Amino acid sequence: MGEIADPVQFKEEGNKHFQAGEIDKAIECYTKAIKSCKDKKALAVIYRNRSACFLKKVRIIYTLQAYIKPIIFLHEFNSMSIDVDAADIKALYRRCQALEKLGKLDMAFKDVQRCATLEPKNKTFLETLRRLGADIQQKLKTTFSTDSRVQNMFDILFSDESDKEKQEKAANNLIVLAREDAGAERIFQNNGVPLLVQLIDTGKPEMILAAIRTLSGMCTGHRARATAIIHTVGISKLCSIMAVDNEEIVLATANLFQCVYDSLSGGDKRNYGKEEALVLDSSKDLKDILLALLEMIASKKVSGHGRDQALNLLTKNVPRKDKKNTDNSKGLFTIDHGLKKILKVCGQVPDLPDQLPLTENTQLIASVLLNKLYDDMRCDPERDHFRDTCDEYIKSKFDPNDMDRNIHAINTLSGILQGPFDVGNVLAGRQGVMEMMVALCGSEREVDQLVAVEALIHASTKTSKASFFISNGVTLLKDMYKKTKNEKIKIRALVGLCKLGSAGGDDYSMRQFAEGSTEKLAKQCRKWLCNPTLDVRTRKWAVEGLAYLTNDADVKDDFVEDEAALRAMFELAKSKDKTILYAVACTLVNCTNSYDKKEIIPEMVQLAKFSKQHVPEQHPKDKKDFIERRVKRLLKAGVTSALAVMVKADNSILTDQTKEMLARVFLALAEDIKDRGTIVAQGGGRALLPLALEGTDKGKIKASHALAKIAAVSNPEIAFPAERIYEVVRPLVSLLNTERDGLENFEALLGLTNLAALNDKLRVKILKEKALPEIENYMFEEHDQIRQAATECMCNLVCCKEVQDRYLEDGNDKLKLLVLLCGEDDVQLQRAAAGALAMLTAAQKKLAVKITKVTGQWLEIIQRLCIHDNPEIQHRGLVTVFNMLDADEQLAKKLIECELLEILTYVAKLEDNPKKQDAINAARACLSRAMDTGLIKPFSN
Repeated sequence: MGEIADPVQFKEEGNKHFQAGEIDKAIECYTKAIKSCKDKKALAVIYRNRSACFLKKVRIIYTLQAYIKPIIFLHEFNSMSIDVDAADIKALYRRCQALEKLGKLDMAFKDVQRCATLEPKNKTFLETLRRLGADIQQKLKTTFSTDSRVQNMFDILFSDESDKEKQEKAANNLIVLAREDAGAERIFQNNGVPLLVQLIDTGKPEMILAAIRTLSGMCTGHRARATAIIHTVGISKLCSIMAVDNEEIVLATANLFQCVYDSLSGGDKRNYGKEEALVLDSSKDLKDILLALLEMIASKKVSGHGRDQALNLLTKNVPRKDKKNTDNSKGLFTIDHGLKKILKVCGQVPDLPDQLPLTENTQLIASVLLNKLYDDMRCDPERDHFRDTCDEYIKSKFDPNDMDRNIHAINTLSGILQGPFDVGNVLAGRQGVMEMMVALCGSEREVDQLVAVEALIHASTKTSKASFFISNGVTLLKDMYKKTKNEKIKIRALVGLCKLGSAGGDDYSMRQFAEGSTEKLAKQCRKWLCNPTLDVRTRKWAVEGLAYLTNDADVKDDFVEDEAALRAMFELAKSKDKTILYAVACTLVNCTNSYDKKEIIPEMVQLAKFSKQHVPEQHPKDKKDFIERRVKRLLKAGVTSALAVMVKADNSILTDQTKEMLARVFLALAEDIKDRGTIVAQGGGRALLPLALEGTDKGKIKASHALAKIAAVSNPEIAFPAERIYEVVRPLVSLLNTERDGLENFEALLGLTNLAALNDKLRVKILKEKALPEIENYMFEEHDQIRQAATECMCNLVCCKEVQDRYLEDGNDKLKLLVLLCGEDDVQLQRAAAGALAMLTAAQKKLAVKITKVTGQWLEIIQRLCIHDNPEIQHRGLVTVFNMLDADEQLAKKLIECELLEILTYVAKLEDNPKKQDAINAARACLSRAMDTGLIKPFSN
C-alpha cells in the first residue's frame, strides 16, 4: 500500500489511532498532516488533535524528564493552533492546562480568562479561573512573605542596633529556612550567598556559624546551588574558615564541605530537575577541594581541629566505599599529591618547638587515613609505590647531626605502624632503623626516649614480632623501667613489657613471664590509671598496658574488682583524647571474654598430646561463672554509659575494628535478661544502632544480636525512643537468614514481634525490609521455639493489607499451614496461630471461606480450639467461628448443622466468669448471629 499524501487522510488515520489508544502512532500521523496541510482552519484542528495526544500522554507518564517534555510540546503545539485561529477555544484551554503544569500560573490564567470571555457560562472555565486566581494569590503571598522574611533576617543580622537575642533568633530562622528547599531557593534568589559572605566577613563567631550552617542547608542535595556557593565563596575562603581555632566553626565548615562534595559527586541522590542541567561537570571543583584539603593538613596556619577535619574529609571521601568499583583514581591522586603531607603530620613531635598545631587525636586520624589509602590500592605496583614513597620520606629525615629530624623519622614510622602495619613492618626491618630506636632509648633527652619507646611498642604488634623483641628488646625495656625516674618514660616502658608479656593471648600455657609477673605489671598500671596528678596522655598508656595484660584471666579478675580503676578508665574513655578508645575496647573485650574462641574438642586434645603438639589451655578463671561475675561488676561501675559516649566518637578514630569490639562487649553485657533494663536505662539501646548499621560484617551481626536481645524483652518505645525505633527493624531483619545461628534467628523474631505489636507504621517498615518471606519460612522450622516465635510475629503482622493479600493468593499453603499449626500440641504455638487466623478471617471474608478448602481437618481443628482448656485459645477459636458464620450463608449452615452448635450452646450457657468471659461472650455472639440469619430459632419459655 502506498503512502497517504492527503492531509485529510493523515488526520483521519490519526483519529483512528487515537480512538484505539495508539497515541504515538496518532502523533506521527498528525505530524505528517501538519507538514502537508495548507488550509489554516484545518491546520488549527490538526494542531489541536495532536495536543490532545500529548495531553493523553502526560497522564500516563510519571517520570520527571519524560513528563516535562510532553507538557512543553503540548504548550507549543496549542500555541501554534492558536496562532492559526485565535478563537480556537479548545486549543486555548489545553494550552492553559500545559502552562499550569509548567508552573506558569499567570500565563495559564490569561488563557482561561479568554476562554471564559468566549464562553461565559462554561462551568469548567469558570471553576479553573477561580482556582488559578486563588493559587496565584497564595503563591504571591508565600513568595512575598518568604522574601520579606529573608530580607528582614539579614537586616537584623547586619544591624548594629539589634540586640543579641534578636540576632540569634534571626540566625536560627535563617538556618531552619535553608533546610527546606523552597526556603533555600528564596535565600539564594534574594542575593543570599553574597550576604552570607558579608556575615562571615564580620569576624563574629556566632555570625560565621550561622552563615556556614545556612550555606550547608542551601547546598544539601542541590548540585546547582552547591556549585554557585563554591564559586561565590571560594574554596580557599572556606579552608581559611576551617583553619580557625574554634571547634564549633571548624565542624560546621567541615559539614559544609561534605554537603558540597556529596552534591557535586552525586553522593546525595535527590533530583531537582532542570537546575541540574546547568552544572555539566563538577570534576574540576571536586579535584580543587581535594587539593585544598591536602594543602591544609601540612600548613602551620591551620589549627589542630581544622587539621583533624581536613584529614577526616579525606578519609571519608577518597577511598572507595565499594571495592567492586574499579576506579580508585581519587586514592592515587591523593597519594601523588599528599602522601608526604600526611606522613609529615604523623611525624610531628608535640614536645619539640616549631611543630604543626595538633589535637590529641590528629596523629591517629592521619594513621587511619594512611591505612585506608593503602587498602584502596588495587595491585602490587600501586602498593610498592606507596611503600617506596614512605621509605624515601623516612630515609630523607635521617641525619646523624640532627636528632630532631631522626625522632621525626621514627615518629613517622610509629604512625605507619598504627596504620598500614604491613608497610610499617617492612620499614622497621630496614637497615639502621632498629639501631636508631635503640640509640634513642639510650639518649639523655626525655623526648628521644618517649618517641623510641612508643615506636618499639607499635613495632611489636604481632605475636611473631613480639617473639623477636622478647629476645632483643625486653632487657632494654626492663632497664629503662627500673632506672628512669621519669614517670612518662617508665609507664611507656611498662606498656612495652605488657605487650611483649601478652604475646600468647589467652592461652594459659603460653605465658611469657614467670607466674605472678603479669599481675604485678597490671597492679602498677592500675595505680597509674587512678593517679589524677598524671596527664591524660600518660594515663592513657596505663590502659594500653591493661589492654595487653587482661589476656591473663588473673589480671581480668583483679581489674574488675578494682572499681576505682574501672571508673577511671571509663572517665578517660569520655575525655577529648579519643586515641584511647581502641585500648579501652580491647580491655573490655578481654574482661568479658567476648573475642572469638576456638572450640576445644576433647578427642583432638588427646590426639595433640599423643603427638606431642601444643595444646591450648583455658585458664580456670575464664569459665562461665567467672565471666558472668565480671560482667556484673562492669555494669555496676557504669560501663554502658562509657560505651554510649565512645560510640559517638569521630568515625576516623572509631574504626570498624573498634566498632566490632564495642559490639562484642554490648552482646556480652546483654547476655543475662536481668541486665538488659540497666543497659537500656544507661543509653545502650541508642548506642547500639550505629554499631548495627556500620562497621565490619561480624561487628554488625553482633550489634544486631544485642539489639534483638533488648527488643525481645524491653518496651521498644522506651529502649529506642522517637524515630530511632524504625531504625531497629533493619538490623533485626538482617538476622533472619540461614547463615545466622538459631539463637540469633529466635531473638530477632521475638524483637520483631514486639515491634509489630506497636503500630501499623512499624509493621509496614518490617514488610518494606522484605522480612515477610523469611518469617514465613521460619513458620516451617523444625525447631519448636523458632517456629513459635515466627508464628507470633505473623500474628501481629496479619493486620497489614499486604499480608492479608498474600494469604488470599491462590497456589500457596500459607493458610493451610496456619490452620494446621492451630492443631499442634504446643499451647504457645496454638495461641499465636489461632490469633492470626481470627484476625485474618475478621479482615477478609474470603479467607473464612477458603479455610474449608485448604485441608480436610479444618472442622476438627476449629472445634478443638473452641473447647480448648486455655481461655485465650478458646476465645480466638470462637471468634474465628463467628467470622465464618458472618462470611458465607452456606458455610454458616454447614457449621450450625454439625456438633459445633452443641459446643457453642454449652459455652454460651456457662455462668459469667472473668477468666473465661471473652470466650463466653464470643459463643453468645455466634448463636446470636445464627439466630439473625434464621439458622436457629430462639428458645421459647
